[in-house]
Amino acid sequence: MASTFAWLDHSEIDRRKALDVVDLFREQDTRDELGIGTVRDALADSLFPGISTIQTRAKYLLFIPWIYQALEASRTKSSDVARLARRHEIDLIYQLLKSDDTDGIIGKDAKASLQRLPSSVYWAGLGVFGIRRFQGSLDQYHRSLDGFYLGRRQVHAFAEDGIVELFKPQTNWHEGLPSAPDGFPEEASLQLREEEAEYLHQQIMTNVPGTLIAFLVDQGEWWDAVSFPWHHPQVGECSSHVKAQLHHAELFSLIMLGAALLYNLMLAEKRASSGNNGAGSPEGLVGHYRNALGDWYGEVEDKRRTLDRWVEFRADFWEVIHRVNPRIPIPTVHFINTWTDIALGSDGIDSLSGARAARDLIHHRERRLKRALARLDNPRALEMWSGAAGTQQLTYRWQQVQTIVQDILHGLGRGQG
Repeated sequence: MASTFAWLDHSEIDRRKALDVVDLFREQDTRDELGIGTVRDALADSLFPGISTIQTRAKYLLFIPWIYQALEASRTKSSDVARLARRHEIDLIYQLLKSDDTDGIIGKDAKASLQRLPSSVYWAGLGVFGIRRFQGSLDQYHRSLDGFYLGRRQVHAFAEDGIVELFKPQTNWHEGLPSAPDGFPEEASLQLREEEAEYLHQQIMTNVPGTLIAFLVDQGEWWDAVSFPWHHPQVGECSSHVKAQLHHAELFSLIMLGAALLYNLMLAEKRASSGNNGAGSPEGLVGHYRNALGDWYGEVEDKRRTLDRWVEFRADFWEVIHRVNPRIPIPTVHFINTWTDIALGSDGIDSLSGARAARDLIHHRERRLKRALARLDNPRALEMWSGAAGTQQLTYRWQQVQTIVQDILHGLGRGQG
């Protein structure tokens, strides 16, 4: 029997996060194996609100409103809008594939069989940036259109009686949104025109001021891609507020990488001792993760003073997190704090990797999260382990942010060359 996900009309943010988890489930090295995703997302939302891990290019922030504005203009019924919107979004794929720039086209491979449409991917971001005025989920928007058309007719009737100033026509999209090119989506392109880039710059500055993404679109200069946001060449020019957020993000990313590597080392050892011959050589994986842990511990030692001071003022970190998400589970806070204390209190990597307290913490955390499916307890689950589970260092959606910001900078004339 196939597995399915179902939900009621909860917030679009919750819906988006659930879908993001489904999409990321295939990427073993990026999965949240130890349940720290709520903290990671709080930091990412502080730095880059409106951006998700599966967004690709900035132009989709305009494509989606243009498609729905056209459907509204033709008074598409609520019962038909989802089907017709899908048709338009699939047509957009084929039009974009005719262009010279095809990097980041959503549905590039799946085409007509695409399941996760761009409208779903960008819906939450459109709200964050004030491009979408409708307050509700995509499904709720579809259902609202029949009433939306009726409401606009009623306002028009009042206008004939001379009392229009008492009523404003409802709108689902920002009034300043640039118009779609003639014939859209024919000859559609992922490149932003100057007017379009300036509009996105304005919306980001207006709706998420004081964030790192706002700084990048406003004062950022073109840069060669870097792996982490704290490596951006203009970090020193950011506000003290953004610098503090980046400081927390960098140290949290570093310290929690060790927990992920130890977890994978324990899995490799378990596989080697049990004779389980899943993906990868068990002995080779044990050596790989021991070496990776050694490299990680070297980085920790390089930042020892900074990390010790960070822990000393740990309340500042949690204040930043709880300001964005006050509902971080207490067991998650306990796990992160305990791991940090164990890692920084060890006498060396051999002491840490063999410490019973560290291994018990990881084991209990996995069991709490996965119960009967915990790999360290379930031979079948261990057999399904790919050899890398959650081993990628946290980047807080930086890959997506770099592309989207550089799209905007290029449109503003601040692109490479």
